[in-house]
Amino acid sequence: MSDEPITQAPDGRPMEDQPAWRTDFPIDWPQDHYVERRDFMKFLVLTSLAFTVGQFWIAVQSWRRRRGDEGRERLGALDALPIGAMRTFQYPTAQDPCVLVRPDRSTLVAYSQRCTHLSCAVVPSVDEGVIRCPCHEGLFDLATGRPIAGPPRRPLTRVRLEVRGGDIFAAGVEERTV
Repeated sequence: MSDEPITQAPDGRPMEDQPAWRTDFPIDWPQDHYVERRDFMKFLVLTSLAFTVGQFWIAVQSWRRRRGDEGRERLGALDALPIGAMRTFQYPTAQDPCVLVRPDRSTLVAYSQRCTHLSCAVVPSVDEGVIRCPCHEGLFDLATGRPIAGPPRRPLTRVRLEVRGGDIFAAGVEERTV
């Protein structure tokens, strides 16, 4: 504990009128609120640096999205997905549910599993050639992802697929408005 007296109590009263605990925890309030110019400048420079790095990160991510370099992710073997079957996966992040459908031998399609109306989970109906939204009876064309009935007005977000050496890869996302 310091033997230096408190220069000024926070309430401005003399030391005799202060509560007993104040002598046990002496804080020099004017000195405590003093910030050196060097510390203030260090704070400003580091904060500015953090904002600048954040802006560059956003610019790089935007550039990568425009180029379609979200990253490739292996979804599984082509032979493991039978004709007429569907499989769910997350792409490009773990918070983006998607559905992969193999309607026939030579066709693979993948879409976001969120309806463009109110983000309900959509369910493919391969035998009918549609993707259903059970919340409001919305229907999307299985081949194109375009809305064909119900309240949805925008097509489903399409996931670009690539087949390499018998493996299926998600290769990017196509946001569509029409």
